[in-house]
Amino acid sequence: MDKRDHLGEFEQLVLLGILRLGNDAYGMTIRREIETRTRRTTSIGALYLTLERMEEKGLIRSELGEATAERGGRAKRFFTVNPSGREALKQSLHRLRRMAEGHFPVPEVI
Repeated sequence: MDKRDHLGEFEQLVLLGILRLGNDAYGMTIRREIETRTRRTTSIGALYLTLERMEEKGLIRSELGEATAERGGRAKRFFTVNPSGREALKQSLHRLRRMAEGHFPVPEVI
């Protein structure tokens, strides 16, 4: 695994959000999913920068849906996780679990 495959916390959250949302994973629903589940405010700009970076890395892909009148004729961009994104997330969560299960007292919150 190369250094660029290591995921930051926000990237983990974004990938998990996309996976949870399935066919309904577009910018606003991903943002809402992260904010609801983490109780953490997320700027739409930071989300789209992260989505763009992850797409450039080949972790996710996107495609445009149909244009809708409610969005002024604009189409939603839907996101899915590529196999490389699933593997990077799996490895990242595995490393996190290994750290949490280390030989030290684990705080009650975990």
